[in-house]
Amino acid sequence: MKEVARVHVTDEAKKVINELRAKHGELMFHQSGGCCDGSSPMCYAKGEFIVGRADVWLGEIDGCDFYIAKDQFETWQHTELTIDVTEGRGASFSLEIPMGVRFVTKSKMFCLKDDEKLVETKRGDKM
Repeated sequence: MKEVARVHVTDEAKKVINELRAKHGELMFHQSGGCCDGSSPMCYAKGEFIVGRADVWLGEIDGCDFYIAKDQFETWQHTELTIDVTEGRGASFSLEIPMGVRFVTKSKMFCLKDDEKLVETKRGDKM
């Protein structure tokens, strides 16, 4: 059975990720559930944001682990996420903010074929 990724990344977002990786080293993402910038993908140096039992690993984008809060995953588990980038300064602690851009999440419902299944998720503290 073919596995279908839960999270993807655009080529434009990959360019920003590569710039950030050159400056900060290994990176990770966490889909924020609110507060400062609403529900935004937040980029951190790997290990700077502590993940645990309340987080779900969705997969990797451009070599970076991508997590989401467990309660938010319950709502979004049937959606395919695509991480993109747009001009404009967000109001968050994400690493790309000083660059004058911000990561955004685009989503759509999964439409799986009979021979496809979603990539299995893992609890954040099991990574």
